Amino acid sequence: MSDINVLVLMGGPDAEREISLKSGAMIAAALREAGGFIVHEQIIDKPTSAELRELPGDVIFPVLHGPFGEGGPLQEIMEADGRPYVGSRPRASRIAMDKIGSKLFARTAGIRTPPARILVPGEPCDLEMPVVVKPVDDGSSVGVRRCLDLAQFAAARAELEGKHPRLMAEKLIIGREITVGILERDLLPMIEVVTSQDFYDFSAKYERADTQYIMDPVLSPEIQAEIAHAARTIYERIGCRDVARVDFMVDEAGAWFLEINSMPGMTDHSLVPKAAAHAGISFPRMCGRLVERSLSRMKGNHRMGRSTTSQSQPASEGSQSSSTSEVETASEGSTGTMVQDQTTAQDQTNE
Repeated sequence: MSDINVLVLMGGPDAEREISLKSGAMIAAALREAGGFIVHEQIIDKPTSAELRELPGDVIFPVLHGPFGEGGPLQEIMEADGRPYVGSRPRASRIAMDKIGSKLFARTAGIRTPPARILVPGEPCDLEMPVVVKPVDDGSSVGVRRCLDLAQFAAARAELEGKHPRLMAEKLIIGREITVGILERDLLPMIEVVTSQDFYDFSAKYERADTQYIMDPVLSPEIQAEIAHAARTIYERIGCRDVARVDFMVDEAGAWFLEINSMPGMTDHSLVPKAAAHAGISFPRMCGRLVERSLSRMKGNHRMGRSTTSQSQPASEGSQSSSTSEVETASEGSTGTMVQDQTTAQDQTNE
């Protein structure tokens, strides 16, 4: 079998561009180390379909983080391009990137998630302190502020409302931070993140050397089962594929779903590569598997030729319902009355 030409895309216009560049360089190096791949590295901003079509490669490995590169727009462009690519399709990418949207899917599945509200400039928020203020569609803890009282909350809003188009407030859960990676539907070992700071912010993730990552943390069997069920359920209901990471907080009430990342970081500080290595899957092998999986998926769908039009999407492929304006959840994760339609949530992405 001849070597597979892989186009590794990195960069992008989003706040996590520098992390994407690191992730892309590591993936390119890992594929070369794995053997059997001819790797083309490409730093991009916001390419058009025509510009992407001019780039070499039989399979695309996009490792961008943020609203454009991870949240649907780039995935739409890759669908139009027609080549197989690693990661979730457009609809699943949009939902996973939208923290309110993904919380709705969790809630309707009976999964516990902290109460949250969209913050509308000039309007009050009815959540009691303490809360976390965060952008609805950014990652790596960009723009995240812990607010223990109303003064801190007001300061966070004043700072962030001009920088981010959509902000949310989420009830602060004090407890242990647990994350679980998913590789091709298989759960990777759980990791507990312990930081010397107030929370696992950008500095703790990528800059500090004192953040601890505890593999297979000591958790009760009930909590382990709850996290495993919640992670797999959210991944499948949203329609993610190939790779993801699901984040939780654990307190005396149980596990609380926070968010799902459809293209998690792939740097030397990142959690999915750490978990895979702990499971005996080297980083080169993991990257190779993801490329091979996307290629075999395309062969199975008989779409090996390039296409100039996007593969048809379900009717519900459009933007999220206005019901994403708020999420109110009881400690049991009661579903209540929801108008979010999940009948096409998987978006044909779990084949």
